[in-house]
Amino acid sequence: MAAGAARIRVTFTVDADGLLNVSAKEQISGVQAQIDVKPSYGLGDEQIARMLQDSFSTADEDMKMRAVVEARVDGDRMLLATLSAFAADGDLLSDSERAVIDALMAAVNTARALEDATQIEAATQALAKGTEAFAALRMNRGIQRALAGKNIETV
Repeated sequence: MAAGAARIRVTFTVDADGLLNVSAKEQISGVQAQIDVKPSYGLGDEQIARMLQDSFSTADEDMKMRAVVEARVDGDRMLLATLSAFAADGDLLSDSERAVIDALMAAVNTARALEDATQIEAATQALAKGTEAFAALRMNRGIQRALAGKNIETV
């Protein structure tokens, strides 16, 4: 799958004997895998409880980091799609329209350096909104090319 497209649900289970079971399921395709991790040494109940407590204490931070990474991936996709559109149909834009979109792209790049998913998502959405007219122009050009030289009977 493309980077960022896979959505994997990972489940960790520790049983009373200290055995760790890890299962992963890709949400779109349904492919799943599972493994049991058997330590070569015995874990005490206190150690297991501490490990679980540590994982719970970092859950919020882990979720925030995941949101940042996902927002960056979405931003990267939008930047690449915009650059690709420029390469294919950049001549449809005036210099001022291009400058506006370039500024929005720069804002996404600046936001990507931050550790705030909300700011990255906002910049990405602004770029998406700012390129809507360009996308419409590209679509119109594609339709014109597809229909060029055809009459109503052949369509």
